[in-house]
Amino acid sequence: MSQPQPSVNALTPAQVEEAVDSAAEKKVATPFLRLLVSAMFAGAFIGFGALFFTVVTSDSSLSFAAAKLLGGLAFCLGLVLVLCCGSELFTGNSLMVSGAMEHRIGWGAMLGNWAVVWIGNLLGALLAVALVSAAHILDLNAGAAGTTAIAVAAAKISPSWLTLFFRGILCNIFVCLAVRIGFAARSVADKVLGILLPISAFVACGFEHCVANMFFLPMGLVAKLTGYALPSGADASVVSVTGILYNISAATLGNIVGGAIFVGLAYWFVQGHHADRGIFGKGGAN
Repeated sequence: MSQPQPSVNALTPAQVEEAVDSAAEKKVATPFLRLLVSAMFAGAFIGFGALFFTVVTSDSSLSFAAAKLLGGLAFCLGLVLVLCCGSELFTGNSLMVSGAMEHRIGWGAMLGNWAVVWIGNLLGALLAVALVSAAHILDLNAGAAGTTAIAVAAAKISPSWLTLFFRGILCNIFVCLAVRIGFAARSVADKVLGILLPISAFVACGFEHCVANMFFLPMGLVAKLTGYALPSGADASVVSVTGILYNISAATLGNIVGGAIFVGLAYWFVQGHHADRGIFGKGGAN
């Protein structure tokens, strides 16, 4: 008897929803230490993308549009590594809310996963900062990479808290849509191509990703404290521990709202099995 040939077509939105919910079950069943280390990988991976962005955009000869486009494409490295190599990213795990709504995982288990993964992402990002600092990567381009790190951090801390919060919402809408594309993909090439536009777009638009900022902001502070030239036209005084907490608190809450509500709950409403149970009407999702 011949074996059925595997499909090369992307998963349908309804199949993606099932894959997201199934993944949520596996995530809450992961032992603590494995979950923490996997989250550390993701924090470091996103940090590597942020470093790539910093080095590329340190070229002052780039026009505004070119710097935004090339920086955004460079940053995509982070999510490519997360989705293709396997690790736990806090922002993407916002999608677990649909599994909770389907009663496939508990709300407490979901929140516990988020807490462990957020901490693991932070530890991984800080480890990446330490490695980059020890390797003197910010010396590239005659130290312009270090100056850019300070400028990026200052630009992320300077806006109002509410502005950062809404930028966080927009950011994780893009990120979680990219993650859903990753679930739909059948190959590594599909995942990479699917990630490029939404991730480069959120970076180019200056949205706030809490895990990326766990690298960008400490890296900027380290660059400032270790004597890299301060950027002209930017208030480097805001680059401090207080400034880092200010930004990350807004970005984290915004990311939760953007990912869990505007993507996770919205797609659960459209594609979830609640319609089969007659909660919102007769008939299943297409």
